This record gives sequence, C-alpha cells and structure tokens, in this order.
Amino acid sequence: MQFDRLFSPINIRGMEIKNRSLMPAIHLLYNMDGYANERFNEFYRRRAEGGVGLITVGGCRFDEYGGSPGMMSLENDSFISGYKDFTELIHKEGAKVAVQLYHAGAYAHQIANEGRQALAPSAVFSKFTKEMPKEASIEEIETIIEKMAAAAKRAKEAGFDAVEISASAGYLICQFLSPKTNLRLDEYGGSWENRTRFARQAVSAVRRSVGEDYPILMRISGNDFVPDSNTGDDAVSFARLMEQAGVDMINVTGGWHETRVPQLTGDLPRGGFSYLAGAVKKAVSIPVATSNRINDPAEAEKILAIGEADMVSLGRTLIADPDWVNKARDAETDLIRHCVACNQGCLAKTFFAMPVECLVNAKAGREYEKDGEKSKTGKNILVVGAGPAGCEFAIQASQRGHSVTLWEKSDCIGGQLNLAGKVPSKHEFLELIEYHKHMLTKSGVKLCLGKEAAAEEIKEMSFDHVVAATGSTQKSLELPEVQGITVCGAFDILSGRVIAGKNVLIIGGGAVGCESAEFIAREAALSPEQVYFLLSRRAETPEKVLELMDKCQRKISIIDAAKIGSGFEQGTAWPLLDELDRLGVEKYPFAKLLNLSEQGALISAVKQKSREEKRKERESGIKVPEEILELKIPCDTIVVSVGSNPETGLYEELKALGVSTFNIGDSTGTGKVSDAIEQAAKLAESL
Repeated sequence: MQFDRLFSPINIRGMEIKNRSLMPAIHLLYNMDGYANERFNEFYRRRAEGGVGLITVGGCRFDEYGGSPGMMSLENDSFISGYKDFTELIHKEGAKVAVQLYHAGAYAHQIANEGRQALAPSAVFSKFTKEMPKEASIEEIETIIEKMAAAAKRAKEAGFDAVEISASAGYLICQFLSPKTNLRLDEYGGSWENRTRFARQAVSAVRRSVGEDYPILMRISGNDFVPDSNTGDDAVSFARLMEQAGVDMINVTGGWHETRVPQLTGDLPRGGFSYLAGAVKKAVSIPVATSNRINDPAEAEKILAIGEADMVSLGRTLIADPDWVNKARDAETDLIRHCVACNQGCLAKTFFAMPVECLVNAKAGREYEKDGEKSKTGKNILVVGAGPAGCEFAIQASQRGHSVTLWEKSDCIGGQLNLAGKVPSKHEFLELIEYHKHMLTKSGVKLCLGKEAAAEEIKEMSFDHVVAATGSTQKSLELPEVQGITVCGAFDILSGRVIAGKNVLIIGGGAVGCESAEFIAREAALSPEQVYFLLSRRAETPEKVLELMDKCQRKISIIDAAKIGSGFEQGTAWPLLDELDRLGVEKYPFAKLLNLSEQGALISAVKQKSREEKRKERESGIKVPEEILELKIPCDTIVVSVGSNPETGLYEELKALGVSTFNIGDSTGTGKVSDAIEQAAKLAESL
C-alpha cells in the first residue's frame, strides 16, 4: 500500500516538515535534573533516524510550580547549551523538533515541588492529585505568562524549530477554560471571554518573545470528557480563538487525566478521537493534527484522506517502533512492531516515578547503551517454545549472527498471546504475534510447528545452546463434582473450548480472572456490530440502544481471597473494572468458597463499604469493623483463574544432561509479557 498523503510535506509558518507524522510530547522521566543527557538525546535521535517528520519534546517546565522532577526544563539560560546540542542532533537526522511549554497547574503534586502548593485558577480540589491547590493571584498569573515567554525565547536560542503551548489533558490552561475549575470573579473567570484570557495572553506574550517568523503550536483537549466541563463544541470555539491569537498549528488530543473515558488503552479504538480533530479542522484554516491510538499506517493515511487532520501524532507508536515511519515509507508494514496499547511500560512506570520502557520493545529508553556486536563465531541454538519470549529471542539471536531453530509443539506461534488477544481491550496483542511471524521469516529462523521437544533427542543433536521458553500451565482447584455445574479454567473460556452458561462464578479476581469476566460478559451483551446496525438503521432509539448495551444476559460473579483487580500495572485496571461495573458483574473481594451444591456456591465475603461510609471514616478517624456476609450464588459454570505453574521440566532435564540451557519467559515464573521480552533481549545480547 502507498501512503502518499502521509509522506507529503507540510509547511507551518515557514517550518518545512518532510511528512505528516509527528511525535507528541511524552513524559519519559529521562531528565531527572531537567538537562539534556545521553539517554534523552539518543532516544529521540533514533526516532528522528526512523523517519518521523516533527518531534515535540516535553513537557518542559519553565517555573518552580508547574512541573516535576524528571521533566526537561528551560527555567533559565543554563539549559540552553545542552538542548542546542540536542536539536543539532535531531536536525542531522532530517527531522524538525519543537518543545512543549508545560504548566500542570492544579495537577502538580506538592511532593514533587518541594512541598509548594500547586497554583491554579481557583482553589478547587484536584481529583488527579487528591490535593487542594492555591488560587493564583493576578501577579502570579502575570509571572507565569512572563516565564513562559522567556522559556520560549530560550527554546528558539537552543535551536528548536517551534514551541508548543500545552492546553490539554486538564493542565493549567484547561483549568482556566473550564467552569468546573475556574470559579474566579475577576477578569480571568466567569464568561467565556474571561476564561480564555489567560490562554490568549500567553500566546501573545510568546509571540512577542519569539517574533513573527517563528511557529507557535498548541495542543488542546478536543473534549474534556469530564462532567460539567468543556465539550467538543467548546474546543472548536477555543481553536478559533487560538488561530486569531496567532497559533500556527493545533494538535487535538482527548480529555483530561481525571476522565473516566479511556484515552490510551486498547479500550479506545484506533484513531478513536480523530473526529474531534475533524471538528476543529472544519473551523480553522491553520493545520490540525490528531492524536491518540494511531498505530497503523493505513489508519493514519485514512485520517489524512478524509480530511480529519493534516498531521498524525505517533506517541507510544514510536516508543514501540522507532522505525515505524520508514517501514511505512518502504512498504514494510508487516515488519512494524505495533504498540499494543497496554500502557504497562509507559504510563504505569510514571506512576512510580520510573523511566518509560515498552512491553514490546526492550530497547526503548536504552538506546544510549552500546549495542552488542554481532557474534564472530555464530552458535547453533535451539529455542523451545514460540511464545513471546521464544520468538523475541530467536529473532534477536538470529540478527546477531547465530543459527537459530525454533520448535513449537502447537500449530501456531504466540503462546498465551493468542488468548490475551481474545480480551476486547487487549486485541492489539495479536499484532505482536504478526510482527514475530514476519520477523522470524525475515531473520532466517528455522521454525518447526507441531514439534514436541524431548531432552534426549535434543542432547543427541549437539546444539551449542538450548533456550527453554516453554511457558506455563493453569493452576487448578480441587472442587467437588456437582451435577449441572461445569468447572473449567480461564484459558478454556478464552480459547473457546468451553462456552460459559447463564450463571457464572469466577474464582480468582486477578488480571486474567477480570479479563475472563469481561470476555464472557461482552459475549452475552449487545455486540458492537449490533449497536452499529440498530443505530445506523434507526431501528431503535439511542436511549433504547444504550439501555440494551448495559445489559448482560449472564449473571457473573467474581470471588477472590484478596482485592479484586490485583495483578494489573498501576493505572491500567480501571477501564476494565468500570466495564465490569457497567455490565453488572458482581465482585466479592476477601471471600471464601464455603460449599458447592446444585443450588449454587455458598460464599463468605467482606461487606463492601459505600463511598459515603468510607468518607465518614476518613473524616472521623473511626474505622467501623468489617462485616462478614454469607450468601448463595447460583452457578452453572465455574471458571478457575488462580494463577499458573511454570513449565520447567524440559529445562531441568536438559541441565541434568549437561546441555547448555537457558530458561526465559513464563517458564521462569515471571508471568508478564514485558518481562519475557526483556529477558529474551538481554539473553540474545549476552550470547
């Protein structure tokens, strides 16, 4: 497929960009002191080398209130020299580079700012930080604008081709715009004109600072997706004002951080918010970019073709594969390592102030480390197991000059990724299987499907090394046999070997248990295809369709001895748990199965306290003792999801036979795809 629109140039106030791809600002935590460094530089240099047209780095703090450690900074002149070297590095690779001027406002954590109370339009409790900000005075507002303009001037001196002003995700400008967070009674609050004053003054000050020939970009929220806050129509009105104020391009993203509408996970369809950019594009004459979940060149080309945007943002897409743009240009789309929208290595890491990594790309954030040389004496290596660990190792080892044979006992590669991809929010995981399939061929790995591995046979074949990537098997529970109740494992459900009945009890509320619940609940609810049909044909009213969408034809309950939803990376579980709530899935944490009979399952569980009860406890400091309930849950199907056992048999047999053997992936007991990929990459580097 040709991507003519994606690879056409675009000019933004004299800044000539070679194609329509851009990498938006992403919080990486590579600059703990704010200065440019080798890790930061090399990460972005690789993306520039990979063909992206415009890179926007940041957020970049410009005062003592608006950012946090781990962000780049242009607070003073001492930062200019290092970023000048950085921009020269990016320019040598043929890309343009902008910097995003960022102020979090009420979203700034006190702990990250030496205890300083965040500055905001009004003293409105932040649902994001769980802290109360301080209402900024007129003098403090003017100081913020002055410091932003000064940072813009430094950016120009450092060689950045443009500056971008952050007005998205619920940060300071959003807080001024929203009637929910701006309760001021002066010239910065009240009317729409007053609530937009701060943004207009900021753009005006930056323009005076950088001159008329320098591009100013802005990233805006296309819809706050927060009750009682701004809508898509407001975003369109704001975009018109920003064009009049002097902004040269607008990048439209989704909503605020505190929204309950998923922004980055696989719950959001590819290009799911491009319609927001399309509405803005119809209202302005300057270029418009679109963001969120664009990970495939065909999707990017379609967005450009139908006129929803002039450029496409490739954020986590380029973390996953820095060569995405060049592969699209060279018609090598089969070799693209797609972002799987898991947020496990990127977003989740930032919650713990850890540098960004990537589940599918073990090299992300490690580009500055010297890559191992190709083997001068290639080894003959056997890999047993074609799950993510086995495939990743086989590819990387082959690329390093080794002769690699890969055995897989089933008729397909991918291992448990094939099951993970059945979960509605994790369908993108199937793309990793496709990537591995094509890369195995390109790398020259000898793949043998349907091949059982026997230790004695392997010893006789005289491989130099054997890599055991044999995965894991489901743990089981000893439950009494009860007529009319089917007992199966989560993998049986996800694989389609067992179809759940009307009343389902899931034992185990970890990640797999919750995902299995979503799978069987969605299976018994109105399908996306039915929704589209009923709405597009006007067969039912929107209200009726919404009512039907929220109904599941199964009664599903999850019990666990601990908290429901454990095992997810930080910040990634809530969309799925919200979906379970929408579909009426009952959750019983800290529960025990007491008895099983034809009438159902008798359980004991801790009674869950309401939000109001929890609030009263916090305010009074008096904790009410937990109440234990006993209740009967009808069930005709029990799904067991209580973990896995690593398959170590082959590894141990080979070690006992004196064969040089390594163990990676789930067979080590790790259980995470990210760990499997990282182990595979490190082992390939070491041999």
